[in-house]
Amino acid sequence: MSLKVTLPDGETIPALGQGTWQMAETASRRKHEIEALRLGVELGMTLIDTAEMYGEGAAEELVAEALAEQRDRLFLVSKVYPHNASRQGVVQACERSLKRLKTDRLDLYLLHWRGSVPLEETIAGFEELRRSGKIRHWGVSNFDIDDMKELVQIPEGESCVTNQVLYNVTRRGPEFDLIPWMAEHRMPLMAYSPIEQGRLPRGGVLQGIGQRHGASPFQIALAWLLQKPAVIAIPKASSPDHVRDNRRALEIRLSPEDLEAIDAEFPPPKRKRPLEMI
Repeated sequence: MSLKVTLPDGETIPALGQGTWQMAETASRRKHEIEALRLGVELGMTLIDTAEMYGEGAAEELVAEALAEQRDRLFLVSKVYPHNASRQGVVQACERSLKRLKTDRLDLYLLHWRGSVPLEETIAGFEELRRSGKIRHWGVSNFDIDDMKELVQIPEGESCVTNQVLYNVTRRGPEFDLIPWMAEHRMPLMAYSPIEQGRLPRGGVLQGIGQRHGASPFQIALAWLLQKPAVIAIPKASSPDHVRDNRRALEIRLSPEDLEAIDAEFPPPKRKRPLEMI
């Protein structure tokens, strides 16, 4: 099964990708991390999410080592630090990321979170990169609804294609206002830490549903997210077995009864909650 999500310009990308946060930090795990990324691509998880912050560039270098020869199969995402997000700073940071990734372009470049640099400057830098062909799309990360409303009022701000935020079955705050607003703007959401970095409760409803589907609680939580419209999930997997587990979530179809049971244990928000971050 292959699930796709559509960007505002009509391009389709995988709903299930691969994250790289906390990769390339332990030498003994490097071989397994490279194997995991390569296997994920073979299984269709060709969206790769990284950032200059991850290991101060080490994760980008790991991605290059694992996947440079498969670049044309990938939808490659990286992020810029807020303190590098001035007009020229964005351009220079992107060029450093491209060098570490051993590629001539990014498919998507995100502002990692909002800092002190005016958004007008960051957008101008993104648009310069887009015109030069160094990035194909740009977006943001960790923006709440007020930030998004401000963003699209800035000249060329409506060119933003996504917002990457913390969203999973235990952190459903974005459903109250952010996700509906993004849907109105035909903008998919990218969900990081989709299984709460493995801290989801192992018992309860997720385990019960998992037993019916022959799946783990983590796979059920990931399948729940993948059944949401216009949501891209980017779980990290540092071993081939973990990659296979994540990929299996694409094949799980939760029933209305399953979804009702999840809502009962992890209720959707009834009021505005400030956007959470990890």
